[in-house]
Amino acid sequence: MTTPSLRHLRFALYGVLAALAGTGVGHLVAALTDPAASPVLAVGELVIDHTPTPVKNWAIAHFGTHDKTILVGSVLVGVLVLAAAAGLLARRAFRWGAALLVVLVAVALYAALTRPVVHPVDALPGLVTLAVGLGALAVLARLEAGSRPRRRSTIGELGSSGVSRRGVLVAAAGVAAVAAASGYAGRLIARSRAAIGAISLPRPRSPAPPFPRGLDDRVQGITPFRTPTADFYRVDTRLSLPIVDADSWSLSIDGDVRRAQSWSFDDLLAMPLIERDITLTCVSNEVGGPYVSGARWLGVRLTDLLDRAGVGGTADQILSTDVDGMTISTPLAPATDGRDAMIAIGMNGEALPRAHGFPARMVVPGLYGFISACKWISRMTLTTYADRAAYWTDRHWATDAPIKIASRIDTPNGLHLASGRTFIGGVAWAQPVGVAKVEVQIDGGPWQQAALGPSAGQDYWRQWYLPWDAKPGSHQIASRATDRKGNVQTAVRATPFPDGSSGIQKLVVAVS
Repeated sequence: MTTPSLRHLRFALYGVLAALAGTGVGHLVAALTDPAASPVLAVGELVIDHTPTPVKNWAIAHFGTHDKTILVGSVLVGVLVLAAAAGLLARRAFRWGAALLVVLVAVALYAALTRPVVHPVDALPGLVTLAVGLGALAVLARLEAGSRPRRRSTIGELGSSGVSRRGVLVAAAGVAAVAAASGYAGRLIARSRAAIGAISLPRPRSPAPPFPRGLDDRVQGITPFRTPTADFYRVDTRLSLPIVDADSWSLSIDGDVRRAQSWSFDDLLAMPLIERDITLTCVSNEVGGPYVSGARWLGVRLTDLLDRAGVGGTADQILSTDVDGMTISTPLAPATDGRDAMIAIGMNGEALPRAHGFPARMVVPGLYGFISACKWISRMTLTTYADRAAYWTDRHWATDAPIKIASRIDTPNGLHLASGRTFIGGVAWAQPVGVAKVEVQIDGGPWQQAALGPSAGQDYWRQWYLPWDAKPGSHQIASRATDRKGNVQTAVRATPFPDGSSGIQKLVVAVS
């Protein structure tokens, strides 16, 4: 005889299986239409939009690039807990469990349909999720009722079919298989759609100098001088990558301009292109943090595009909008002061990957990415801060955020080190002026000047190293950079919010 606790457990499992099947099929439908409309991803992005800034900073600091995975996992766990509750309610009356599933899907539909850019088809994944989830729960609940023919069903409106317990297990396994197969197929399709075909990038009219050989082979553990594209940091609010077709994409300029303009991807390819080595930094980067990378970018000068439009006399910001409505606010003055700001279409010799903004993104050296690096850009509106506010501005981040002078210690990269001759090494950046020197302090002693690696330009980071005879014991290591104007990296500690972290990185190493 089945105990009441086991029956409760089975109905909770039916609710979970129904939710997984609905979510899996809904994710599959979203992969075929718009991945961002997937129920779990849509709810996840809704959570991101409404998460307080301190919580976001905490998540990035503690989870790093895994923050999105943890967020999606947390949303899914919450959904499954509520789905289990729906299964338990269905044991008493199917309509109660169904009502809770309807509420869950309604939240997902709201999330999908309140994004900045929405199409009618974005409702389809949620509706399919609801239909499949309700259908699966109904089937499992009916079969469970029919497997106890001599007892009155606790979900009387579903009746009794007199099926065996084995039939219930087979049905549950079938629902689980639908959930797994559809979810896996959705991932494969989304990955396939995200692939970028062969794109031939033209040679730049203004190429970058030959890239110098860094210290990668000479100082073990130091950050590579050029960041491989696959390792380039990524911090944004997206749980799914926009699938943009370069043939139908366009970039427009409007607002306070004399002539509104629009260009296709082919139009940008035909313009005079520049190639530059530029380091990008995220404002969320803590002192000594990983969210900074260097790459070679190919693109059209931002001022070339703005000159064609003719900027008016009142604008003080460029409000960039991406293909899904995300907005980034860039101060006009530093973007047009002669630095190599561009609309980039290439990265490290190839077309931009989708994760980094394909088909085009903004790159402005010397400004943190949240005000200068709009990915998947589709529109630039010349306006004023008084008239228009961007996503991060509404969340009280700074509107003017130049990258602060910083240095990072890469090696030694552990808390324990064998005694003997070794190196202290790392990277430093001081955009858009360039690094003049890096100094290292050991155990609070005098600052010692480190040797610098080769330069790839004032907008690019420098590698550095200092030979060190490590003696047994505990040692504190610190580093600081000085730019070419004589400005020294500040020791004043500041958190990333609202305009970037500052301070001196200090490591304690035990030498044995």
